[in-house]
Amino acid sequence: MEIRPVTPDDRTELLEAVARSSSETLYRRFFGVRRNFTDQEIDFFSNVDFVQHVALVVILEEAAKLVVAAGARYVVFEPGKAEMAFAVVDQYQGMGIGTTLMRHLVTIARQAGLSTLTAEVLASNSQMLKVFQKSGLRLRTRRESEVVHVELELN
Repeated sequence: MEIRPVTPDDRTELLEAVARSSSETLYRRFFGVRRNFTDQEIDFFSNVDFVQHVALVVILEEAAKLVVAAGARYVVFEPGKAEMAFAVVDQYQGMGIGTTLMRHLVTIARQAGLSTLTAEVLASNSQMLKVFQKSGLRLRTRRESEVVHVELELN
């Protein structure tokens, strides 16, 4: 398993990861099933500055080909705070990849001087909520209807 920064060259592989993901996985990530994205959205996902927008991918070998198996990102929305999101292709869920990506994002965020990471998670997405609960960070949650607002303190 290789974890590395997203680059513009990952555009096709990111779309292939979406194609290999179930409708349920896509719904949990985007709060709706998204299989098609505009060029502007694809640019957002694949062109990051690693200051205000940090994105990582997990690369694995699948049928003798290197593929994107997962990704995680955060986007700074105010000084010291960023919103994060994760996606793991179905066949790689439950293997600790989300937890590993979480650790990497936290390390990068701390080095960048961030104090808080936030996320919006569907209440039914127990796997992602467990990743946050097991992070070892101070966790605050607030539920609004079917969405759990998560705040993790990095200090």
